[in-house]
Amino acid sequence: MRAICYENTLTNLPGWVNTVHIEQKYGYAYETDTHFIHLYGKEPFYIISTGLTVSEGKNGSLNDWALRRFGARNIQPMTLEVGHTIEGIWRPSLYFWEDICSAIKVQLEEQLSEESALRILVQQLDNLLLYIEPSQDGLESFGHKTRELLILACTEIENQWRSLLEKSGTLPTNGRAFTTQDYVKLIAPTYLQEFSLNLRNNLFPVDIKPFLTWNSALPTQSLAWYNAYNETKHNRDGHFSSAKLRHVIDAIAANIIFYSIRFSPLSLINNTNAFSGIVNQMFTIKMNDSDRTSFYIPLIDNTKIQRSDCIVIDSYREKLNENWITQNLVL
Repeated sequence: MRAICYENTLTNLPGWVNTVHIEQKYGYAYETDTHFIHLYGKEPFYIISTGLTVSEGKNGSLNDWALRRFGARNIQPMTLEVGHTIEGIWRPSLYFWEDICSAIKVQLEEQLSEESALRILVQQLDNLLLYIEPSQDGLESFGHKTRELLILACTEIENQWRSLLEKSGTLPTNGRAFTTQDYVKLIAPTYLQEFSLNLRNNLFPVDIKPFLTWNSALPTQSLAWYNAYNETKHNRDGHFSSAKLRHVIDAIAANIIFYSIRFSPLSLINNTNAFSGIVNQMFTIKMNDSDRTSFYIPLIDNTKIQRSDCIVIDSYREKLNENWITQNLVL
C-alpha cells in the first residue's frame, strides 16, 4: 500500500476552522480496506503531525477525497510502502525518540557516543572563533589549530560514514578499507544534500552546504574540505594552507548533518541539554526542498476506528499506529 503526498490548499473538516492548511500546508494520504487516512505536515523540518490525523469511511477514490477535503495540489506517489522505514536513516514523521529507535533501529548508546564526539568538535570550533573572526578574510586563515581540528572532524565524519556502510552490508571497493569511492554511495539514500547550516552571529551569513558538490565522478576532489584534509594530513609541509578555517567549518557542519540523518535534527533543536545548547548557540539547521515522496508514513490500525464520518484524531497518542517495518539500507 502506497500513500500520496500533495499540497493542501483548503480545509474542509466538520467543526474545524477553515485555515488549518495555512500552517499545515502539506498533506499525505492513503486508503485502507475501509477508510481514507490523511496526515498534515508543516515546516520547519517537514514534521508530519500525527496529532492531526484525519479519518473518513471510503467513498470514491483517494485522489478525489484528497481534492475535496484538502484541495490537494501537485499529487505525487510516495516511494515506500505505508508503515515502512529504512534502517539508520531518519525522515520526517519520526518525532519522538522511542518512535525513532523502533523505526530505524538505532540505540541510545549510539546516539550518546556520537553526541560526545560532536560536542568536542563544536566546543573546539567555538574556542577557535574567539581568536579568528569568520569574515571573508578570516575564513582563509590557517594554522596548527585549524589543521588539528580539520583532521579530527574528518576522522569523525569517516566514522559516521562507516557506520552506515556497515549497516548496509557494503564491503570496501578495494577489499581493504573504505574510501570515498564507497562513502559517495551514501548521497542518494541519506538525502544529505537537503540539509544546510548557518553560523549564528556571523557578519557574512551564508548557507553552509558541505555536500552540495559531492559526486561519484570525483568522490574526493568534489568535497573541497575533505580533499583539504587528505592533503594537509599526508603532507603538512606542502599543504599546510589547505587547513583553512572555512574547511574546518564545513567539516564540522558535515558531522552535524550526518548526526541529523542518523538520529534526527529534532534532538538538536528541541533538547535542553549541554550538547544541543552548544550546537544551537553556534548554528542554525535547515532542511531545503526536501523530497517529500521519501518520507515515512505511519500505518493506522483501521480496525480501531469505529466511526466512518470525517473525524480528526491523534493516532500516535491513541496508539493507533502499527509497528514500523524496517527495511535494510541498500546502497
